[in-house]
Amino acid sequence: MNGPPLAERIERVLFTDEEIDRRVGELAAAIVDDYSTGGASKDGEGRPLRLVCILRGALIFSADLARRLTIPVEYDLMSVSSYGNGTAPGAVRLVSDLAMPIEGRDVLIVEDIIDTGYTIDYLKRSLAARRPASLRVCTLIDKVSRRVIPTDIDYAGLPLEDDAFIVGYGMDYAELYRNLPFIGVLKPEFVE
Repeated sequence: MNGPPLAERIERVLFTDEEIDRRVGELAAAIVDDYSTGGASKDGEGRPLRLVCILRGALIFSADLARRLTIPVEYDLMSVSSYGNGTAPGAVRLVSDLAMPIEGRDVLIVEDIIDTGYTIDYLKRSLAARRPASLRVCTLIDKVSRRVIPTDIDYAGLPLEDDAFIVGYGMDYAELYRNLPFIGVLKPEFVE
C-alpha cells in the first residue's frame, strides 16, 4: 500500500482506545445487570443471551463486548448493506442471515454505529418478525446528528454530535482503517 501509515492519515482522534475500552466495560456491566437481575431476560427457558453481531463494522466491538460479559452468551452474525446508487434512501438488503433461529430467545443486536436509523430499523423489524422473547440494541457510536428514523437504543456507547465520517475500531472507509485501535476522522486528502 502506498502512502503514509494508516494512523498518519487521521486528522483527529475522537475516541482513544482507552476511552473505548472504558465505555465497552460500562456497557457490558449494564447488560450483565439488566439480564441477570434487571428483568431484561424474557426467555422462558432461561437460555443464554444471543448476541447478533452486524458485520463487518461491529466485529471488533462485538468481540470486545462479549469478552467482558460475565453471563452466558451465544452469538451469531448477520450482514446487511445499503443498496445505494439510484435507489431510495434507506434501502437496505440482507447479505448474510443468521445461522440459528431466534424464536423465544433474548436477542441483543450489536452495531458499530447508528446514524440515519434506516439499517437498525430494518434489522429490528426483520428480527422482531422471528418472534424473539426480547429484542434490544447495543451500539458503540450513536451518531445523533444524522438520525432520520427515530429508534430506541437500549445501550448507547459514545454519542457523536458531529457529522464527521469516522474510521477505526471496526469502522472503515473503502474497507480500510478497521484495524485502528481508536476512532478518528480521516484527513480530507484521503477521502475520495
